[in-house]
Amino acid sequence: MTLKKGKTQSPAAEPAHTVKSAAKIVLFIGSDVVGRGDDHPLGSLLMEKFLHTVGGLPQKPETILMINTGVKLVAEDSLALGELKQLETQGIEIMACGTCLQRFQLSDKIKVGKITDMYSIADALFKADKVVSL
Repeated sequence: MTLKKGKTQSPAAEPAHTVKSAAKIVLFIGSDVVGRGDDHPLGSLLMEKFLHTVGGLPQKPETILMINTGVKLVAEDSLALGELKQLETQGIEIMACGTCLQRFQLSDKIKVGKITDMYSIADALFKADKVVSL
């Protein structure tokens, strides 16, 4: 290694207008309730409150994936329907498993989001920088 006396150059700084992009977050919901236990009404209330809270956070998921009984949240009469509609208006993509909707006979009762397949669900999960699972 040879050192020479002279002008030093500092590494080029990033322009001030450059903003680091946020991580792509996917929220994976596999149940219509939060938590475990025998109190289903409490779990439903907690899910509604959780989704409401997500809507107020500065960093939000890009996508919400619903599988198993989680698809009940996008159907008519869901306590969380208002919260999910609000999240959708904020630009969050909501996707519900078509197989699950068929199993629970809810395909014609979906009120928010779109029906999807397992390929799209797996694709979204594997492209995510971070997956939060409930």
